[in-house]
Amino acid sequence: MNANAHAVPVSRDPAIWRTIFLGVPLIIVTILFIVWRSQLAHLANRNVDSYGTLPDFELVDQTGNKFGSAQLDGKIWIADFIFTSCPGPCPIISTRMGEVQHALRDADVDLVSFTVDPDKDTPEVLRTYADKLNAQPQRWHFLTGAKSALYDLSKNGFKLATDDSEPGNPIHSTRFVLVDRHGKIRGYYDALAPDGVTKVIADARHLLREQPK
Repeated sequence: MNANAHAVPVSRDPAIWRTIFLGVPLIIVTILFIVWRSQLAHLANRNVDSYGTLPDFELVDQTGNKFGSAQLDGKIWIADFIFTSCPGPCPIISTRMGEVQHALRDADVDLVSFTVDPDKDTPEVLRTYADKLNAQPQRWHFLTGAKSALYDLSKNGFKLATDDSEPGNPIHSTRFVLVDRHGKIRGYYDALAPDGVTKVIADARHLLREQPK
């Protein structure tokens, strides 16, 4: 018997291969989205702890106006610490905060990014940085001010390590911090971890149900 007698013909129709190449990525994306939604649903049912209350503070935002705990009173918000000339993790942290902004775009949750390099990060510099991230001005605030006030808030308020002993390259935390409507810290999340964004979104939504406006 001819060895090729039962060979299955391979289609050379480009339309079929085009459908396969386009369809497989779509299926993968759909599966990943379903898994992500499932993770959010699961995390939404867990308890959100408390880690102490933040002190009052007043700094300056990217518009040059005073902004601090008074403006955030009664709000749920998520904080991070960055600086605009950061050669390391800051671009990733800010991009992921942008993902949080998008996921919570219809939610009553503010975002606050504190600079750890206020000498360079003036309101004008922060405004340019915010524009590049498509930050919503009324929801995502970029704060600067006296270095002593910023570092004290990071260390003694948020309980996050900050060090400026290396000129031009301050060391700071890569965590997101979730704060409730009473100024209490309710969670810490590694912004660089694969599930960091998912967890902070889930817990923010939990707080929205726990503390309705």
